[in-house]
Amino acid sequence: MTNFARSLAPRASSTPLRLSSAVLAGLLAALALLAIAPRARAEVVSIGAVPVGMQPRVGAEGETEPTTYANPSGNPVLHSENTYAIYWDPTDHYHGDWQNVIDGYLANVGLSSGELGNVFDVLSQYTDKTNVPARFLDAFHGAYTDTAAYPASGCVDPAPFQEKDLIGPGKTPVCLTSGQVAAQLEAFIAAHNLPKGMGTVYYVLTPPAVAVCLDGGGASGHCSSLSKTAETYENSFCSYHAAINPGGLPTGDGNTILYGVIPWTAGGIADPHLTIADQQPGVECQDGGFDPSTDPPGKLEEAHERNTAEQEAFEKMNKAEKEEVEERESYEGPHEEQPNQQPCPTTDGGCDRGLADPIINQLGLEQMNIVTNPLLNAWQDERKAENTDECRFDFAAVRGGSSSVLPGSHAGTLFNQEFAEGVYYINDVFNLAALRLSYPGIPCVTGVNLDPKFTSPNHVNAGEVVSFNGMESQITLNASVNYPGGGAPAANYATYSWDFGDGTSTSGYAPGAPVCEAPWLSPCAASAFHTYTYGGTYLVTLTVSDVGGNVDHVTQFVQVNGPAAPGSAGGASGGAATPGGAGSAPGSGAGSHAAKPVATAAVVSRSLRTALRKGLAIGYSVNEQVTGHFEVLLSRATAHKLKIGGAPAIGLPAGSPAEIVIAKAILVTTKGGHSVVHVKFSKTVAKRLRHAHGVSLMLRLIVRNAAPHPETTTVISAAKLVG
Repeated sequence: MTNFARSLAPRASSTPLRLSSAVLAGLLAALALLAIAPRARAEVVSIGAVPVGMQPRVGAEGETEPTTYANPSGNPVLHSENTYAIYWDPTDHYHGDWQNVIDGYLANVGLSSGELGNVFDVLSQYTDKTNVPARFLDAFHGAYTDTAAYPASGCVDPAPFQEKDLIGPGKTPVCLTSGQVAAQLEAFIAAHNLPKGMGTVYYVLTPPAVAVCLDGGGASGHCSSLSKTAETYENSFCSYHAAINPGGLPTGDGNTILYGVIPWTAGGIADPHLTIADQQPGVECQDGGFDPSTDPPGKLEEAHERNTAEQEAFEKMNKAEKEEVEERESYEGPHEEQPNQQPCPTTDGGCDRGLADPIINQLGLEQMNIVTNPLLNAWQDERKAENTDECRFDFAAVRGGSSSVLPGSHAGTLFNQEFAEGVYYINDVFNLAALRLSYPGIPCVTGVNLDPKFTSPNHVNAGEVVSFNGMESQITLNASVNYPGGGAPAANYATYSWDFGDGTSTSGYAPGAPVCEAPWLSPCAASAFHTYTYGGTYLVTLTVSDVGGNVDHVTQFVQVNGPAAPGSAGGASGGAATPGGAGSAPGSGAGSHAAKPVATAAVVSRSLRTALRKGLAIGYSVNEQVTGHFEVLLSRATAHKLKIGGAPAIGLPAGSPAEIVIAKAILVTTKGGHSVVHVKFSKTVAKRLRHAHGVSLMLRLIVRNAAPHPETTTVISAAKLVG
């Protein structure tokens, strides 16, 4: 395991359940293999006839942190992809409930593509000579069961299943070489006139008892089966991806076929269709051996080692008591996480629905590797390890579920990803910024955080120098490389832009010293100095763009004491105020006879979850006594997707997209000033919004003054909340 793996904690003890002695023996044997094996890592290798990006069960001894992680030639990454799942299953042994969970995952990922906060958005820091970020803009184009008969085995399965019903014609094991899989995929695509090229990805899945080998298999073969000895275990793998690239171009072409192969590596615990001998664990290919939420950190889940007193007491027990102790101890070792296990049991009487979850984790790994290294010549380190390798078996931070064993399944239910309506347990991905910067320096992440922050100065007088510190911001993707003009790779960093609300602005990089030194680029702007010439209430906005092209902003109010700007009525602009424009000095009273009241308003909340719990925080400023109301608007298209109803928003500027009103709040003031209000969402709207990982909103403030002839001012601003 590399030193990049984050500190994670042992799982909480689990609820015991009854297992047969044969199953218990299999679990203990698997734990023994895990104890002697070094941690696994992905790598680009040439074994047999097909070069692959492989996910081995076990990696090399003495691994160290990578010194480079690069794409020096700027070779292609994927900017969008259409995905197909192909189940090569002529004997109908890939259970329908497994396919339902897996297909649902692929569809939910497609529905969530491009949303900030999930693990796939981390990939946007990787680019190629087009200088377009690798975007996981995925569209699931469906699944299909390929019933073509398996060819004669081209390899020898080192650990075949014992269940005869799962074995092919003649009751012999089915062992497919990587070449046979590639040939069948190519034939399947041709037979159904399916698309090729760099924008399409196929995933080939095979059922239990069908091994896939990169070579001839056997005792020293590189195969997918759960090997029973340390020698074959060391060469075994969990999945791989490859490319059929007949043109041989380093950029691929319209005839290129990109694909991942996901053999059945989930084991068979709690599957009633399998013999006891075949109900083995599959933890090596998903490994639920950590609980990131518990203390102390930095320890793996390990099999319990009895002390002298415990061993003496154990030896005095009868057979049933010993089995119960061994069973309980086995739950302290690594076990799978199956958030989609329920119901348990299923309609077929088993607790095996969750076996789809380790397969989904392998899909996630290959999806991330294919996007950043589709032709095996792009992003990798000096050992040819791909991006999920640096974080193999790192699943922090979890979002829900429990590490305790669900009775009947020998699996927990932790999840760390939420896509649309589904929850999943997907390996972390490598954040390149951790190699380049010490802060935040988190190399293994489950999603992207872009949270601009700064603290407004107070007691400000006109003419004084004040500072705004954008270095408070939390930015996951804050350093990478790009390829200016399609040339050699160059340093690339997050950018900061300031609008000080008085008509002046600045932009640049961190950290904000007068001269930015390496590795930063000039000009400096993460921290900025500014002087206000006139008094008033100013709306200051910091906008941050990370290296993946994600953009967010935060707005704060600054009250400046001093004379009003010449030509203004008591500091009022004389018209409708907009966020970022200067206002009057609240409380001056001079604006009470202006044609229109002066007002500013902006959403202060950044977190969607916090806004749903506490209300949407809105900062506002008015120059005099007013009455009015706030309206929170949501685009009609987004509302339809989330099944949110509301009254249409009328009176929007010409050309505005259709919006509906999803929340309101009254505003009544007795004098000028500024404050923050919290607008509550209804229970129904809040429930629907919780299904979104982020949402863009529109804020409208409509106010009237208390003058003898009242006038109305409308202020409109946009905001984006992240999950």
